[in-house]
This record gives sequence, C-alpha cells and structure tokens, in this order.
Amino acid sequence: MSVWQLVAVGLVMLLGLVGVLLPGVPGQAIVWAALLWWALTDMTPAAWGVLIGATGLMLLNQALKPLLPPRRPGESGAPRRTLMIGGVAGIVGFFVVPVVGGVLGYVGAIFGAERLRLGGRGAAWTSVRSVMRATGYAVLVELFCCLLVAGAWLGAVLWG
Repeated sequence: MSVWQLVAVGLVMLLGLVGVLLPGVPGQAIVWAALLWWALTDMTPAAWGVLIGATGLMLLNQALKPLLPPRRPGESGAPRRTLMIGGVAGIVGFFVVPVVGGVLGYVGAIFGAERLRLGGRGAAWTSVRSVMRATGYAVLVELFCCLLVAGAWLGAVLWG
C-alpha cells in the first residue's frame, strides 16, 4: 500500500472519529470501512488480524449500546461546543497517553470548559456529571472503541 493510500485511510479514520462525536453520523461504520479498505489492499496476516479483532470489538460495542443511556445532548445543559472540546481532547489524549488518555482527556476537557463557562469548581463537576449522564457514557464507549481500532491500525502500520 502506498504512502498516499495510508494517509487517505488515516484521514477517513479521523473523519470517523469526529463522526462519533456528531449525532447522526455513523462514525463507527466509517472507521470500520477505512480499516476494511486497508486490509483488502494490504492483504497481510497482520492486516486481517487487526480487521478481525476490530470487527469483534465493534460488534461487542453494538451489543452493549442498548445497555447504555441514550444520547440526549439537549438534556445535559452544556453547550455543543463543550461536547466537541471533550471529544477532540479525548482523541488527542488517547494518542498522547495511550489508552487511558482518551477517558482522561474527554472528562478533563469537559470539566475545564465547564469551569471556564460556569466559574466554579462545584458547578463544573455538577455539569460534568450531567453531561456524562446525558451523552457522555454512550459517546465515550463508542469513541474509545473506535480509538482502539485506530490505534491498532496505526500500530500495525508502523510496526507491521
């Protein structure tokens, strides 16, 4: 696979990661489609192993989705900008501090944005709890699943 194709696959995965944060955009399907494109083009055992593992992980995520609270961004009381800041920070945090950085970045950025908006620490934590109840858990689980897939792809490309 050429470098340009790898860049294109990475950009499509990034588009899917951002799509997870936007309601109505099938971000998980976009990430999986990018991985499928890479595996069908690369045709190595590592590529197929990553695709099989990612497919299993994403199917597990789909099975667990009904157990999580539904997304209701309007009920959180936080502006959409706060949710986007949290999502972008979760994506960056996942790659800066592998795995746990995604959760820390998401929750930490929401807390920081809400503290700036509301002015107090107690009000910010109350808002974080409200955001996590209204949208956070569902978004965080789906984002984390897609980040694991993107990280496995990146690892297979760099070390495979």
